[in-house]
Amino acid sequence: MQDVPLSRTPDFYSYPERPLDTARIDDEFVVLEWPDGESLRVYGLWLFENRMGDAAIEERTRECKLDPADLPVGTVMTGCSLDPHGDLLVHWRGDSHSRHHSGWLRHVAEGHHRPGALIPLTETWTTAEFDQPFTMDGTEVVSNPDAMREWLSALCRLGLVRLDGLPTTKEVLPELGRTIGALRDTNFGTTWPVSVDMAPTSTANTPLPLPPHTDLPTRETPPGFQFLHCLVNTCEAGFSTMADGYAVAEHIRLDEPDTYEALTTLNWVFFNRSPDHDHRWSGPIIDPGGPGVPLTLRAFHPVRAFPDMADADIPRAYRALRTFSRIAGSDRFQMRYPFRAGDLIAFDNRRILHGRQQIDAEGGRRELHGTYIDHDEVHSRLRVLTRHHEARRVGSH
Repeated sequence: MQDVPLSRTPDFYSYPERPLDTARIDDEFVVLEWPDGESLRVYGLWLFENRMGDAAIEERTRECKLDPADLPVGTVMTGCSLDPHGDLLVHWRGDSHSRHHSGWLRHVAEGHHRPGALIPLTETWTTAEFDQPFTMDGTEVVSNPDAMREWLSALCRLGLVRLDGLPTTKEVLPELGRTIGALRDTNFGTTWPVSVDMAPTSTANTPLPLPPHTDLPTRETPPGFQFLHCLVNTCEAGFSTMADGYAVAEHIRLDEPDTYEALTTLNWVFFNRSPDHDHRWSGPIIDPGGPGVPLTLRAFHPVRAFPDMADADIPRAYRALRTFSRIAGSDRFQMRYPFRAGDLIAFDNRRILHGRQQIDAEGGRRELHGTYIDHDEVHSRLRVLTRHHEARRVGSH
């Protein structure tokens, strides 16, 4: 036995009691029912892997310590019952038993164990809903865990949030980013400047306009979220642009299904053409991914290098590209706004099509500081902040 307090659940959440009404064995499964009619059917060996009291779950880590090769074979459950509190008791071959928390089982029955749990549903938008980024007080987000939870929730929901009023030093971005999770390193570094550069490593570091795009489609998995912090901007031109790529994709799917088919099935080779790096990936402009995976937009046209399709498909692929970029850059979908010193724009890099109008390189100075943080990190931090918020809320009653 480990020298730590014994837990009742194989994780670090606190669950309300949800006493069971009945439990019965059906072959190798246990069928559970609650008084309100909710039910759950669970496999016996899964319960065996989740025995508490340091039997199968290591108390310090709340992870299973069993080797699947050592799982018992044959009939392992000899019965099941409910304890006086409504928890599940499972009786095992060899006269041992395990107790399983009713609230923990209920959260599985309701699907709250799944990857999307505690992450808000996506809300698409056009410029009719937002002609400027949804904005929150940056100093409040940095100092208040509940404000940070609200920020990350809005970011996951809308794909785009602006923080204002932050200091204009280079330490702000990495410090804020690391309160969320690991910064994603790329060939540009963990953080990178976006400013006019006489020896640019990206079109973003030239005065040229940037059409609606997402970053690093050259990667198998492009970065999840992008954060851009404005250190200084005295340029009158060079407004930033943002469009909800999910709203654009849905509009095309409904209004121009042939175009949507071309955008989701015809592949292009994306190639970053760097003297020191050679990242390549082949995929469609709107990448559906696998089952349960949200759309990934691969739309950075400076690195869209080669059509990767049959010759007969190339003309319609170009027609689809033209339509996609025209719609994404239209007034209906694309907001335009100036960066202000102290602003930090966070957005979903696989969803939001960002861009910039042409910069007048002689008309002022514009310097941004950027980083990437993957979806996994943002979702994890949001779940943990939600867990702590709920624990404080329950504790205050």
